[in-house]
Amino acid sequence: MLLLAGALRVPAVPGLARTLAVFSVTVALSLQPARFALQRRLPLSNSSAPSWSCLGPGKMPRSSSVKFYHSKALTSPYPGSQVERSRVPEDKMGWMIEWKDYRPVEYTARSVLAGPSWADPQLSDEGFAPKFNERDGEVERKSLHGLYVVEDGRPRNPAGRTGLTGRGLLGRWGPNHAADPVVTRWKRDESGNKVAHPVTGRHILQFIAIKRKDCGEWAIPGGMVDPGEKISATLKREFEEEALNCLQKSPKERAELEKRLHKLFSQEAFVVYRGYVDDPRNTDNAWMETEAVNYHDETGETMDNLPLEAGDDAGMVKWVDISEELQLYASHSHFIKLVSEKRGAHWSQHPAPPECHQ
Repeated sequence: MLLLAGALRVPAVPGLARTLAVFSVTVALSLQPARFALQRRLPLSNSSAPSWSCLGPGKMPRSSSVKFYHSKALTSPYPGSQVERSRVPEDKMGWMIEWKDYRPVEYTARSVLAGPSWADPQLSDEGFAPKFNERDGEVERKSLHGLYVVEDGRPRNPAGRTGLTGRGLLGRWGPNHAADPVVTRWKRDESGNKVAHPVTGRHILQFIAIKRKDCGEWAIPGGMVDPGEKISATLKREFEEEALNCLQKSPKERAELEKRLHKLFSQEAFVVYRGYVDDPRNTDNAWMETEAVNYHDETGETMDNLPLEAGDDAGMVKWVDISEELQLYASHSHFIKLVSEKRGAHWSQHPAPPECHQ
């Protein structure tokens, strides 16, 4: 059985280099040898943490069954800089693969080192002693996949080497928690009938996408979880700020938006994914994790006449037809695919390739 690159030493078999990078954290962590020195032994469950509240009975993919290829976290130059990562070959990504000559580049952005409220101090700063793998005051330092390794006082990216140490643009050492609201509706014609794809015959689903200011890529309108904030609150807040520009609205306008969105965000939601994100900002010591949740407007009554307006970190916002042709930021295309499968919507007009079982 092949696991997360870094969990087990895998024999060199032709054609399996890419498989070494497959991300399956929960299974890998459960089988790590006892000689791995973790800073603290804690229960794997996150259910006791008040930030991770239940959003409804929607089924969520098991973390052990969701696999990611660690690729965007290897891209150079690092976002917002001219810093080039050290090259990491596919067969050297895993931490269990011995690599004595590994010399990653150290980089933390000046905006992070300036000490904003959303960022940790440097680990060398006097008085800073983060409690990794547990809830540290109002800061959630647990990973959604369970325990991660802390080596020489630094948390280690469970998906493998990235060619860069430090925090880059990320504020927290270890997991940086985000929330991504996937707001959907059915595409309809002028008569109000659902539009079907001419080849597959499946109805076309649409979601609200934003164009990020930092990189110009289209994405789900999500953002970071504030310390002590519940995920449900983050999902609603980020959608309002990025897709409706509520921060620039008058109190009366904001109250009206709140009223119209209450039905949508109070319904039972489909939790699309919870876990690690293959994000270009990730480093060996800091990485993104998210909870992606689908809020679906079945009739279109709530969202059809809602005034979309880009705000906060968004440059543009619009409804986008969902299909496999979409190229989105980080792992967002994967989340959108899971939503289309859940709703029985059109995704691809090409038959899916047979699964490869290892």
